[in-house]
Amino acid sequence: MYTTLISASQLQPLQQSGQPVMVFDCSFELMKPAEGDAQYAAAHIPGAVRANLDQHLSAPKGAPDAASAGRHPLPSRETFAAWLGSVGFTPDMQAVVYDRQGANYCGRLWWMLKWIGHEAAAVLDGGWQAWQAAGGPVESGTAGSLRTHAQNYPLTKERTALTTTETVASQLGRPAQTIIDARGAPRFRGEVEPLDPVAGHIPGALNRPFTENLDAHGFFKPAAQLRAEFDALLAGRDPATVVHHCGSGVSAVPNLIAMEVAGLGRSALYAGSWSEWSSDPSRPMAQG
Repeated sequence: MYTTLISASQLQPLQQSGQPVMVFDCSFELMKPAEGDAQYAAAHIPGAVRANLDQHLSAPKGAPDAASAGRHPLPSRETFAAWLGSVGFTPDMQAVVYDRQGANYCGRLWWMLKWIGHEAAAVLDGGWQAWQAAGGPVESGTAGSLRTHAQNYPLTKERTALTTTETVASQLGRPAQTIIDARGAPRFRGEVEPLDPVAGHIPGALNRPFTENLDAHGFFKPAAQLRAEFDALLAGRDPATVVHHCGSGVSAVPNLIAMEVAGLGRSALYAGSWSEWSSDPSRPMAQG
C-alpha cells in the first residue's frame, strides 16, 4: 500500500500487476479553470480518471451541505463518496493522484480520500512531468472521465482532521495550535492579494510556501531535508498542534504531505483558510 508518495517507476509495474488501482488526473490552472480539462484531453496516464477541482473536489458556492466555506468549499463526505462511486472507485483500490502543477491540486484529492477513510492513496512524485520523463505510456481523449457505477463509496472513519474557523479562532495564540500558512511570502505579509478581499494573515501564523517542499526537478525533497526544514520552522513547537491553511484549502496540502513524509505525523487542515477567515472583518488579521 502506498500512503504518501509513489514514483513513476513504482506506478508502472503496479498498473501491470493486475492489482486494483485507479489513477486520477487533477491538473488545474487557477486563473484558467478550463485549462486542466484541456491538458487532460491532450494527454494523460492511460485509464486516468479526470478529477476537476471546481467540479468534483469542491462544493458549489452556497451548497447547504458543504463541509467548509471559502473559495473552494469542501463537498460533504457523502457527496464526494457519491462521485467516487460514479467513476467506479472501490475500497480495495490503490488511488494514485497527480497533476502538472507541483502537487498543488492533486494533494486536495489525496487529502479528501483520507478524509472519507481511504488510506491507500498516494501522490505521484514529480507529477505528469515525472511520468513523461520515465517514458510512461500516454493516451488522449476524455473516455476515462465518463465511467458510471451505481454504488457510492462506503464511508468509514475519517483518517485526517478537518479544522473549523471556530476552532482556529478559539485556539488563537494558544500552545495547542500552530498555524502554518502555505501562501507565498508577499501574500502572507499582506503586500499583495490577488484573490481575496483582505490582505494579510491569521495572527501568529508561520509561513511556509508550499513550493518549498519540492526540489528543482519537481520532486518532494528527501525526508531528512523536509524534517530539518520543518523542525527549524516549528522551533520547538509540537508538530501534533499544526493546522495547515492557505488561500482556499488547496495548496496547504503539500505542506501536510511533506510533514508526513518527514515523519512528523498527519496534521490538521483548515480548509476554509484565508478566504473564509478574511470574509468576516471582525476576525483578527495581521500584516508584515
